[in-house]
Amino acid sequence: MLQKLGYDREVPLQFNQKRVCGLWLTIIGSVIILSTLFGGIHYLNPFIFMTGYFVGFYISFFNSNVHRRLSQGPSIPFQDRVGNLGIIALFILMFLIAGPFFPSMDWRMIWLGAFLATGVHFFIFYYVHGRSMIILGTVCTVIAIGGMLFQHVPFLYFGFLDGAIKLGIGLFLLFYSRPSVSGGTGS
Repeated sequence: MLQKLGYDREVPLQFNQKRVCGLWLTIIGSVIILSTLFGGIHYLNPFIFMTGYFVGFYISFFNSNVHRRLSQGPSIPFQDRVGNLGIIALFILMFLIAGPFFPSMDWRMIWLGAFLATGVHFFIFYYVHGRSMIILGTVCTVIAIGGMLFQHVPFLYFGFLDGAIKLGIGLFLLFYSRPSVSGGTGS
């Protein structure tokens, strides 16, 4: 499948967009924390979340000035295709994992399903941003599954944990990451 997307094992991947990803994670982590704080009966405030999501997505990925300042080099077409595949996979996973809880309006499970889908989709982004995505995907997946298994623990804790890990890794990528190459040191 990777070969169909243009992957060439002989060409090392360069991870030059980590700061852009860091900005996005910093924004969405902050939005999740704020949305959880004001979640009410929906656990995450949908208005705050959706507004923050779309504004943050625009700032991080469609604002050419921000992108130009944070990018540390070009991505290759394979990485662009994988990034698009990752976004598509996120929405498919959300539909499959969180979707079944919409008829009952079980907001806790809807949001935890969305967190789980997001955690899983981060693994795809290894090919775009490097090893930090494996760490982020693992931690976010564990947080979501923990929230699903430990129903007696208030959602607030899981919302704050999910937002905090995204915020923390986002700040690290934004301020401390350097471009790296697959097989090299540092991600």
